[in-house]
Amino acid sequence: TFGTLNRLEDPEFTIKNAQIITLYPGASAAEVEQEVTDLIEQATQELGQLKYVESWSRRGVSIVRVTIKDQYDASTLPQVWDELRRKVGDYQGKLPPGAGPSLVNDDFGDVFGIYVAIYGEGYSNAQLREVAKLLRREIVPIAEVKKVVLWGVEPEVIYVEMSRAKMAALEISQEDIYRALSAKNLPAESGRIHVGPDYIAINPTGEFVSEQEFGDLLIRSLGGEDLVYLRDVATVRRGYQDPPQNIIRFNGHPAVALGVSTRTGGNVVTMGEQIQEKMRTLQSQIPLGMEFGVIAMQSEAVVESINSFIVNLIEAVIIVVVVLFLFMGLKSGLIIGAILFLTIAGTFLIMGYEGVILERISLGALIIALGMLVDNAIVVIDGMQVRIEGGMDKVKAAVEVVGKNSMPLLGATAVAILAFASVSASDDATGEYTASLFDFTGAQLGDGDDHDPVGRGPDAQAQAQEGRRQG
Repeated sequence: TFGTLNRLEDPEFTIKNAQIITLYPGASAAEVEQEVTDLIEQATQELGQLKYVESWSRRGVSIVRVTIKDQYDASTLPQVWDELRRKVGDYQGKLPPGAGPSLVNDDFGDVFGIYVAIYGEGYSNAQLREVAKLLRREIVPIAEVKKVVLWGVEPEVIYVEMSRAKMAALEISQEDIYRALSAKNLPAESGRIHVGPDYIAINPTGEFVSEQEFGDLLIRSLGGEDLVYLRDVATVRRGYQDPPQNIIRFNGHPAVALGVSTRTGGNVVTMGEQIQEKMRTLQSQIPLGMEFGVIAMQSEAVVESINSFIVNLIEAVIIVVVVLFLFMGLKSGLIIGAILFLTIAGTFLIMGYEGVILERISLGALIIALGMLVDNAIVVIDGMQVRIEGGMDKVKAAVEVVGKNSMPLLGATAVAILAFASVSASDDATGEYTASLFDFTGAQLGDGDDHDPVGRGPDAQAQAQEGRRQG
């Protein structure tokens, strides 16, 4: 079971925020606030799951941030976001002309634990981007992968640098150039011809396929009859978007990076191994001189943490056996050491059944438990040993010691359980992050309220109540 447990560096938790962005070009901050932000705030305040709302009104853009109440977790939030989108969509007709549409962004939860840079001396950003797209296409089908994004990609653009002196001499305005450019390279339906049993689409020619051909674009001024070429009044060149939105460099080399996130409940160690294997198999398809560089490999950190825990477990068992051997004898030391090891092994069985992931908090809980699991065994064995040395029968000694100490030991165990349960039963982000200190899934699903928070209907409510009972 230990070998099949999913592994992550940190626990998964839900970000309960969403941003609603609405563009209103040309409007001042005051106009944005009065005509857009107030309306979007009204839409969000109709949401029963809302905790509070914040907003920023700037020239040409409205940003509204929504925070949902703590009791809504990863299983219920997607329905909350759907309801939020419906509320915001209902108010789109009330926005002023030129504003919107509003965009609702609730995707803040991806952690890109693996970053790979693609770089090479003498290669352009466009060439690096093509190799990055190839690698992304091969990585996305991996079962443990949720999302692959590219960073450091500089979009290619065509610059048209106008000469005002030539434009004035030829009576060409900027609007004339904009109008001619906007009408070029637009796909249009050109009809079909009937050839035998088939209809063949007509594909018109004449589209521009390079930046040099844009110079052959004919420009006509409004009211004028003469035609001039675009190259006569402007310089056309190809380049990258300037300034770029982001720049990636790896060891001083310009690069394009891939960020890979793990699916919910996935195994980052397995994902890292599969990605590295995929990179090795693709090496023959990569141009000579282009290389992969690892910026971050979360799987290696997770393996290191788990190996450290295994070392701690082995050391704890050895220390317990040695110390108890010195003070209680070899047999007692071996029994208590075996109890400690078997209890941890049994914990792995429960973790596998409940789907608890091996990560920083759950490993910490296991390490904490190492110091607690020995106590009960020491109390029972020590009491038996004293009675046996006093001449009492072994079976009678075991029954008497367990009978006298069962309730006190059970009470001590209950105190320890309640101490960790109070942490993980919390509805806020801290409780969700530290939930693996005490697997309290059943209590988190049933918060004592059987209301239907997102209007799912009686059937969904019954299913939720049955899920809480099972939990």
